[in-house]
Amino acid sequence: MKININRLLSDIKEYAEYGKDDQGGVTRPSFSQADHEVRARFIKELENMDLKVTIDGAANIWGRHKGNGNKQGSIVIGSHLDSVPNGGKYDGPLGVLMAKEIIKTLIENNVILDHDLEIVSFTAEESNDFNLSTFGSRSFVGKLKIEMLQDVFDSTGARLSDELIKAGGGLDKFPMMTEMGKNKKVFIELHIEQGQRLESENIAMAFINRVVGTYRSKVRVIGQSNHSGTTLMEHRKDALTAVAEMILEVERHCQGSGSSVVGTVGKLTVFPNAANIIPGQIDFIYEVRGETEEKIQHKVNVIQSAWEEIVRKRKVDVQQQIFLDQKPVVLDEDIVQILQSTAKEMEEPFMTVPSMAIHDAAHMAMITKSAMVFVKSIDGKSHCPEEYSLPKDIEKAGNLILQGIMNIDRELT
Repeated sequence: MKININRLLSDIKEYAEYGKDDQGGVTRPSFSQADHEVRARFIKELENMDLKVTIDGAANIWGRHKGNGNKQGSIVIGSHLDSVPNGGKYDGPLGVLMAKEIIKTLIENNVILDHDLEIVSFTAEESNDFNLSTFGSRSFVGKLKIEMLQDVFDSTGARLSDELIKAGGGLDKFPMMTEMGKNKKVFIELHIEQGQRLESENIAMAFINRVVGTYRSKVRVIGQSNHSGTTLMEHRKDALTAVAEMILEVERHCQGSGSSVVGTVGKLTVFPNAANIIPGQIDFIYEVRGETEEKIQHKVNVIQSAWEEIVRKRKVDVQQQIFLDQKPVVLDEDIVQILQSTAKEMEEPFMTVPSMAIHDAAHMAMITKSAMVFVKSIDGKSHCPEEYSLPKDIEKAGNLILQGIMNIDRELT
C-alpha cells in the first residue's frame, strides 16, 4: 500500500493557485481572501471524503476519519495552509495535503485503524500582521487565552476576534478546544526541512527529536530627527546608524555558534523615512534561537551588553518589549523510535536532528505525544518561490508516515 504521489503533486500545484502572486510565489496570510478561499476548498474536500469536519475557536480545521473503536483517542496528522508573503507552495501545505492523501489511501484500501485518524490545518502558523505566529496550535493547547486576544488588532485596525468569526472560529468557542485536546493521543507533522542537512548527506528524510527555543523582542531606538544638510556629523543622534551597529553585534556574537544558536534582525521601520531627514526613530524585531534555554539567554545577555555601549556612544535611547519567549521542546521519544524502526523496516536511510524553526508540533507536545518528519529541501530554500522538494523524496516520506501511523496504531494502547 502506497500513497498516490501524482494525486498529491496535483493537489500541491492546485492549492498554490490560491494567493499566487506576480513574483511567482504564494502570498496567503491567514484571514486574507486567498486564505478564506483555500479554507473553503479544503473543508469541501474533507466533507467529500466523509470526514467529520470541525472548526474550533482558533479557526483550526479538523477532519475525523473514524476507526473501529477498539482503542480510544485519535492519531492526528497535519500542518498549516497559510504562507509568508511571496512564499513557496510546500511550507505548510505539504503536511496538510499529505495527511489528506494518507487518509484517502487508507480509505481506498479499506484499512480501518483501531484509533480514529484526524487531519488538521492550523491557523496562522506563519508570522503575521497580528504578531501571533503559530496562533492556531498555541491557542489549541491553551497557551493563548481569551483575555489575551480580545483587544488584538493588525496594522489596518482589523480586530482578531472578528477575523476568527469570519473564518468559522471565535473567542466564544475557545473553551471547546480544551475538551478536544483530551482526545488527541499522537500528533505527527510532515514539513520541508528548510535547510541543507539532508541534502548534504543525500538523505530523503529526517526525524525531529526536539525543537529549538525562540526569543523575540520589539526594539525601539530613539535618536533625533534633523535636517540632513545643516546638521553636522558630530551633532547628530542618528537612530539608523546606531541600529546598524546593533545589528552587526547580533551577527558577530552568533557567528561561530554552529547550529546551537542563531540571531536575526529581519524587520525594520524607519521614521520619518525621508531622504533629507536624519532618522530619528527605528523600530525593529530581534530574535535569537537556540537548542537550550541557557545558550539562548547567554547570547541575549552578551548582545545586550554590546548594545549598551553603542547606546552610550551614540547618545540614543532604547526601549525593548519581549513578545515571544518560546522554550526549547523535546518531542516524544516513543513516537520518534517507532518512526525510526519503521524506516529501518522499509530500508530507508534517515537522520535524527533538531528543528531550528518553531512548528505547530512543538506546541502540540504540551498535550500529546508529538513528532515531526522532515523531507529534503533542494538548496535548503524556503519562504521563497524557489522552495522545492523532489517528488521521489516526498513519496518516500509519505509512505514512511503511512506505514508509521499503522505501526503507531498497533503499538499504542
